[in-house]
Amino acid sequence: MSVVYEAGTKEMDESLRLLGEGAVSLKEMAIPRRLELIYQCIEAVGQVAREWVEAACDAKRIDKNSLARVEEVTAGPLATIRFLQLFGQTLKDVQSNGSPRIPGVVVKRHGQCRVPVFPTRQMYDALLFRPMAAETWLDPAVDANAIHRESLARCCGKKSVPEVVVVLGAGNVSSIPATDALSKIFGESCAVALKLNPVNAYLGSFFESAFKPLVDANLFRLSSGGMETGQHLIQHPATNGVHITGSINSHDNIVWGVDSQREQRRQTNQPILQKSITSELGNVSPWAIVPGQYTRAELWAQAQTIASSITNNVSFNCIATKLIVTCRNWPQRQEFLGMIEEIMSGVPRRFAYYPGAAERFERFSDIPATDPERLPWTLLRDIDPVAAPHLLQDESFTCVCAELAIEADSESDFMFKATELMNEQVWGTLAATFTLTSATEKRYAAELDECLRKLRYGTIGINQWPALSFALMSPPWGGHPSSNLQNAQSGIGFVHNTYLLDRPEKTILRAPLKMMPKPIWYTSHRHPEQVAWDMLHMYLRPSPLRLPRLFWSSLTG
Repeated sequence: MSVVYEAGTKEMDESLRLLGEGAVSLKEMAIPRRLELIYQCIEAVGQVAREWVEAACDAKRIDKNSLARVEEVTAGPLATIRFLQLFGQTLKDVQSNGSPRIPGVVVKRHGQCRVPVFPTRQMYDALLFRPMAAETWLDPAVDANAIHRESLARCCGKKSVPEVVVVLGAGNVSSIPATDALSKIFGESCAVALKLNPVNAYLGSFFESAFKPLVDANLFRLSSGGMETGQHLIQHPATNGVHITGSINSHDNIVWGVDSQREQRRQTNQPILQKSITSELGNVSPWAIVPGQYTRAELWAQAQTIASSITNNVSFNCIATKLIVTCRNWPQRQEFLGMIEEIMSGVPRRFAYYPGAAERFERFSDIPATDPERLPWTLLRDIDPVAAPHLLQDESFTCVCAELAIEADSESDFMFKATELMNEQVWGTLAATFTLTSATEKRYAAELDECLRKLRYGTIGINQWPALSFALMSPPWGGHPSSNLQNAQSGIGFVHNTYLLDRPEKTILRAPLKMMPKPIWYTSHRHPEQVAWDMLHMYLRPSPLRLPRLFWSSLTG
């Protein structure tokens, strides 16, 4: 049996033994066989997609008629299929051309390569997401003529030592454990032992079916359970490394231990974990609104984007907006905040499925949780960061967002001050966002570029929620590489990265202030789930014949 729930050590030992055999075979596996596994998984995910989504909606108590059901499609099987399709195309390019084919020209500015990663050449991205675009900036040491060298060797080269990696899955978004595991298998040629989080252990049977080709090839095994299960996997001599998506505290427990000597070990850099570890560990996600003269329609569109980033998945996202940074003397400030509150007030309260949500709500909002199961969307205006430093330093993982107003003399002065604030006072290195008018972006292009270079975040959005970069799969996803084991911040390493880019530093995701047609992640979309299913079917079997139906459902939202 490939799925081991609360397994004893004998069953788990056998699973790890088989994974060890799979890791050896993967080291020698040719690209045609890897492609065969990818396309078998695509078909298998498509076959269980409906049941997968229904189970997630049931677990999160999302009503049959709720618009929120779209989240479980887009952040579940749809994102997983997209990853597999993109990686399959990369392997085809490697097979025919020797390297991935990026969707544009690499440019070198200020000593580092900037690589276009979205829209991709596949799945009609340019038609479906225009004019949104993303580019990934690489470590300055990466040569513009060899941007894939190291990653390509990890993916398709002959690994000197076969590896089995333990992936400790996130409990909030179903595609995270799936694509974390797939990134390790296909991107780094590691066999994977995935331990599901107790919050979404219900995914086990769907993952077993969706990834049966990988199970049969001894490249993937599942388990679930508590800390003991995870500890056994991590400490087992058959495993070589760990990847965790979770909290910074969970990461540090693994690396430094939980006893009284933990802090001393950290200070002297003597981890108890003697294996490699990569991670994605959350963020107090900031969104800075650059002052300027916005039209009401532009303000409303950005308010919808921010409100949706707060309410999506009941705010149980590491990328949910938790801090809005504004300019105190911006004339439209109060109007804009009022728009966000108005939009959120129209979004029905959701079941707070993640453990501890009510207690965290009370701590971060200072408001009693009168209904612990359905917490109110809350925006705290004009906070004092000295009196409430936890709003900047601790990830709340609940439906509370704060607004911090700062003094600035001009648009560029605000950008530099907001950059310093986000770098030095806000915890995390995963993602941050700027909203600004096109006039401001043109006038202060050099200043904006300087701020983007300075920001220590793995993804930076311009007028768009950075969570889209996660869902697009072609950009690398992870914390800024300035972190280290002693101060991991939002994590170490990147997943996804379907173009196999070496040493990514950050991705810049750009969008206009207003997107047309209306994005399906907006809370005001009329039938987002239908659009999501139409898109999933198109991703399953990309064809221009599927576009008219998708366009129609998108345009009528």
